[in-house]
Amino acid sequence: MRTVKDRLRHTIMFEGIALGVVATGGAWLTGHSMAEIGSLGVMFSLLAMAWNFVFNWLFDHWDLKYRDMAPRGPGIRVVHAVLFEAFLVTVGIFLTAWWLTIGYWEAFLLDLGFSAFFLVYAYVFNWTYDVVFPAPRSVPEAQI
Repeated sequence: MRTVKDRLRHTIMFEGIALGVVATGGAWLTGHSMAEIGSLGVMFSLLAMAWNFVFNWLFDHWDLKYRDMAPRGPGIRVVHAVLFEAFLVTVGIFLTAWWLTIGYWEAFLLDLGFSAFFLVYAYVFNWTYDVVFPAPRSVPEAQI
Protein backbone atom coordinates (compact mmCIF):
# COMPACT_ATOMS: atom_id res chain seq x y z
CA MET A 1 0.00 0.00 0.00
CA ARG A 2 1.16 3.50 -0.77
CA THR A 3 0.86 6.30 1.76
CA VAL A 4 -1.19 9.45 1.20
CA LYS A 5 2.07 11.44 0.91
CA ASP A 6 3.30 9.09 -1.82
CA ARG A 7 -0.02 9.34 -3.69
CA LEU A 8 0.15 13.15 -3.55
CA ARG A 9 3.70 13.11 -4.97
CA HIS A 10 2.53 10.72 -7.69
CA THR A 11 -0.46 12.90 -8.61
CA ILE A 12 1.44 16.20 -8.69
CA MET A 13 4.27 14.76 -10.79
CA PHE A 14 1.83 13.08 -13.18
CA GLU A 15 -0.27 16.20 -13.74
CA GLY A 16 2.62 18.68 -13.87
CA ILE A 17 4.42 16.86 -16.66
CA ALA A 18 1.19 16.20 -18.56
CA LEU A 19 0.00 19.82 -18.36
CA GLY A 20 3.20 21.11 -19.92
CA VAL A 21 2.93 18.69 -22.83
CA VAL A 22 -0.81 19.21 -23.39
CA ALA A 23 -0.76 23.02 -23.28
CA THR A 24 2.00 23.31 -25.85
CA GLY A 25 1.22 20.35 -28.07
CA GLY A 26 -2.55 20.78 -27.87
CA ALA A 27 -2.44 24.43 -28.94
CA TRP A 28 -0.13 23.59 -31.83
CA LEU A 29 -2.21 20.63 -33.03
CA THR A 30 -5.70 22.15 -32.67
CA GLY A 31 -5.18 25.76 -33.72
CA HIS A 32 -6.81 27.01 -30.52
CA SER A 33 -4.82 29.47 -28.47
CA MET A 34 -2.41 28.28 -25.85
CA ALA A 35 -4.53 30.17 -23.28
CA GLU A 36 -7.68 28.25 -24.30
CA ILE A 37 -5.99 24.86 -24.35
CA GLY A 38 -3.90 25.68 -21.29
CA SER A 39 -7.02 26.70 -19.32
CA LEU A 40 -8.83 23.57 -20.47
CA GLY A 41 -5.73 21.63 -19.46
CA VAL A 42 -5.83 23.17 -15.97
CA MET A 43 -9.51 22.22 -15.61
CA PHE A 44 -8.75 18.68 -16.76
CA SER A 45 -5.73 18.61 -14.48
CA LEU A 46 -7.78 19.52 -11.42
CA LEU A 47 -10.42 16.97 -12.34
CA ALA A 48 -7.79 14.34 -13.12
CA MET A 49 -5.81 15.01 -9.92
CA ALA A 50 -8.89 14.46 -7.79
CA TRP A 51 -9.85 11.36 -9.80
CA ASN A 52 -6.25 10.12 -9.82
CA PHE A 53 -6.08 10.28 -6.04
CA VAL A 54 -9.43 8.54 -5.52
CA PHE A 55 -8.99 5.98 -8.32
CA ASN A 56 -5.46 4.93 -7.31
CA TRP A 57 -6.46 4.70 -3.65
CA LEU A 58 -9.36 2.42 -4.61
CA PHE A 59 -7.13 0.47 -7.03
CA ASP A 60 -4.49 -0.08 -4.33
CA HIS A 61 -7.14 -1.39 -1.93
CA TRP A 62 -8.41 -3.75 -4.62
CA ASP A 63 -4.84 -4.81 -5.42
CA LEU A 64 -4.03 -5.48 -1.77
CA LYS A 65 -7.21 -7.51 -1.27
CA TYR A 66 -7.15 -9.58 -4.47
CA ARG A 67 -3.50 -9.62 -5.60
CA ASP A 68 -1.55 -8.91 -2.37
CA MET A 69 0.24 -6.02 -4.16
CA ALA A 70 1.99 -8.42 -6.58
CA PRO A 71 4.20 -6.75 -9.21
CA ARG A 72 2.11 -4.97 -11.83
CA GLY A 73 2.88 -6.23 -15.29
CA PRO A 74 1.61 -5.03 -18.67
CA GLY A 75 -1.89 -6.55 -18.34
CA ILE A 76 -2.75 -4.91 -15.04
CA ARG A 77 -1.26 -1.63 -16.31
CA VAL A 78 -3.54 -1.67 -19.36
CA VAL A 79 -6.62 -2.31 -17.20
CA HIS A 80 -5.53 0.45 -14.80
CA ALA A 81 -5.06 3.02 -17.57
CA VAL A 82 -8.28 2.15 -19.46
CA LEU A 83 -10.48 2.33 -16.36
CA PHE A 84 -8.93 5.63 -15.33
CA GLU A 85 -9.38 7.19 -18.78
CA ALA A 86 -12.96 5.96 -19.30
CA PHE A 87 -14.20 8.32 -16.59
CA LEU A 88 -12.19 11.26 -17.95
CA VAL A 89 -13.41 10.74 -21.53
CA THR A 90 -17.02 10.77 -20.43
CA VAL A 91 -16.70 13.98 -18.43
CA GLY A 92 -14.23 15.48 -20.90
CA ILE A 93 -16.58 15.58 -23.87
CA PHE A 94 -18.97 17.91 -22.09
CA LEU A 95 -16.22 20.05 -20.56
CA THR A 96 -14.37 20.43 -23.88
CA ALA A 97 -17.51 21.30 -25.88
CA TRP A 98 -18.49 23.93 -23.34
CA TRP A 99 -15.04 25.50 -22.91
CA LEU A 100 -14.01 25.65 -26.58
CA THR A 101 -17.56 26.35 -27.83
CA ILE A 102 -17.47 23.42 -30.22
CA GLY A 103 -19.90 20.62 -31.01
CA TYR A 104 -20.00 17.35 -29.15
CA TRP A 105 -18.58 15.45 -32.12
CA GLU A 106 -15.55 17.76 -32.34
CA ALA A 107 -15.17 17.59 -28.56
CA PHE A 108 -15.37 13.80 -28.74
CA LEU A 109 -12.65 13.62 -31.41
CA LEU A 110 -10.42 16.05 -29.53
CA ASP A 111 -11.02 14.14 -26.31
CA LEU A 112 -10.12 10.87 -28.06
CA GLY A 113 -6.82 12.41 -29.17
CA PHE A 114 -6.01 13.57 -25.67
CA SER A 115 -7.14 10.23 -24.27
CA ALA A 116 -4.87 8.33 -26.64
CA PHE A 117 -1.98 10.46 -25.45
CA PHE A 118 -2.92 9.92 -21.80
CA LEU A 119 -3.35 6.15 -22.19
CA VAL A 120 0.23 5.85 -23.34
CA TYR A 121 1.45 8.51 -20.91
CA ALA A 122 -0.33 6.92 -17.90
CA TYR A 123 1.06 3.50 -18.76
CA VAL A 124 4.65 4.74 -19.09
CA PHE A 125 4.50 7.17 -16.16
CA ASN A 126 2.97 4.69 -13.70
CA TRP A 127 5.34 1.91 -14.65
CA THR A 128 8.30 4.27 -14.32
CA TYR A 129 6.97 5.59 -11.00
CA ASP A 130 6.72 2.06 -9.61
CA VAL A 131 10.32 1.38 -10.63
CA VAL A 132 11.65 4.64 -9.14
CA PHE A 133 9.37 4.58 -6.06
CA PRO A 134 8.49 0.91 -5.39
CA ALA A 135 5.32 0.28 -3.38
CA PRO A 136 5.89 -1.28 0.04
CA ARG A 137 4.17 -4.63 0.56
CA SER A 138 2.38 -3.25 3.63
CA VAL A 139 1.86 0.04 5.45
CA PRO A 140 1.30 0.49 9.18
CA GLU A 141 -2.40 1.03 9.91
CA ALA A 142 -1.83 4.66 11.00
CA GLN A 143 -0.62 5.59 7.47
CA ILE A 144 -3.57 4.21 5.50
